[in-house]
Amino acid sequence: MGQGNDMLSIKLALRRPQRGFTLIEIMVVIVIIGLLAAIVAPNLIGNIDTAAITRARGDIRSIETALNLYRLDNFRYPTTDQGLQALVTNPGAAFAPNWKPYLSGLPSDPWSNTYQYRSPGQQRSDFDLFSYGADGQEGGTEINADIGNWNLD
Repeated sequence: MGQGNDMLSIKLALRRPQRGFTLIEIMVVIVIIGLLAAIVAPNLIGNIDTAAITRARGDIRSIETALNLYRLDNFRYPTTDQGLQALVTNPGAAFAPNWKPYLSGLPSDPWSNTYQYRSPGQQRSDFDLFSYGADGQEGGTEINADIGNWNLD
């Protein structure tokens, strides 16, 4: 038994003391993470805005396609009063004799507002289809600019 205790004593003597992170090391890591976040966050926020604008343009193109199919079937576009709802629910045989569902539902723009529709249009002769942008108000610049079927390029 004496030999077993001697081995245990040697192992304990050779073991190095455990040591954790110091407060300074933790602070340095936190500062580095903060600097990285400060550099990366503005780039990501800019990409989110660009993605929202791209999505709005895609939605407008899709709705525009549905409106053109409506016109092919019914020989005219829905009126402003009928609005985009005419693509989802039948406005009546007098207005749309060959109606069928053109959209399964009306999408909201990326800022949770409804897309606007005017027929005849003010920007184009047939119809205007647009979003007021992030601010939900007419006009604006950058992310708040109106996005319509007349300025998709």
